[in-house]
Amino acid sequence: MVLLLLINHKTNFAMQWTCEAEPLVRHYYDETTNTVSYLVQDPTSNACAVVDSVLNFDYAAGAISTEIADQIITDIRAQAGDLRYLIETHVHADHLSAAPYIQERLGGKIMISEHITQVQKEFGRLFNEGTEFERDGSQFDVLLKEDQMYELGSLPCMALYTPGHTPACMTHVIGMAAFVGDTLFMPDGGTARADFPGGCARQLYQSIQRVLSLPESMPLYMCHDYQPGGRALAFKTSVSEERAHNIHVREGISEDAFVEMRTTRDKTLGMPRLILPSLQVNMRAGHFPQPENNDTVYLKIPITNNPD
Repeated sequence: MVLLLLINHKTNFAMQWTCEAEPLVRHYYDETTNTVSYLVQDPTSNACAVVDSVLNFDYAAGAISTEIADQIITDIRAQAGDLRYLIETHVHADHLSAAPYIQERLGGKIMISEHITQVQKEFGRLFNEGTEFERDGSQFDVLLKEDQMYELGSLPCMALYTPGHTPACMTHVIGMAAFVGDTLFMPDGGTARADFPGGCARQLYQSIQRVLSLPESMPLYMCHDYQPGGRALAFKTSVSEERAHNIHVREGISEDAFVEMRTTRDKTLGMPRLILPSLQVNMRAGHFPQPENNDTVYLKIPITNNPD
């Protein structure tokens, strides 16, 4: 195995990533939020990671459950897995993370971009969090620097910095596979929205070009699939397929054309159904706020249009 990186940071980006080993990947689909979580394992050892775990949440009842997380735990135990990392590709706005629940049972370190602090400051203001809410990323075990290298057993890994959807988005390249978070969807699904606080359509386009500079044959694993046109679930594609067929960023679509499309399209989109509970939990690394004096946990709903 040979690993070579050539980076001109922030602007032009080219990468040669030569790694013959593809990780073992098992997926878990949450139909309620259209989210795909992954169990990723080094093929030569028991070292494994969980990417973008989901906590089942009944919003109307205010009830949580752990079916998907429990299945992941069962599968790791069945193969005597050594859970090293619980990877959050970004602060999700559409589902609650199950990382602390899995960590309590199996260990591992919860990882996210160091730019989580920007997200915490923004949403700390939105939810009027007091001084007890730390905005320094200390709720997470590892704050990854831009393009930081790490290892999963024998597999080389890179936390490729890909902001635009949020300021703290990363694509995790693990051996010969990349987990793109919300940056890209399947070719017929296009790309993520860029209108959340700190998002930027132009930055998103540039980040996607970084992903699409990976080897053409590299598998890309999506965090979401909304099954356009009612087709069957699909969550794995490749760099070459995205370059050729992605409806928003295929070859020949310019940066300016993408920005115009993305900006116009985002204005028509409603907010994700679970955005308010998700942000409050996920900016805390999947932990809920502290219970109040009646031993009950509450999540806030900001009201921005007061009829009075």
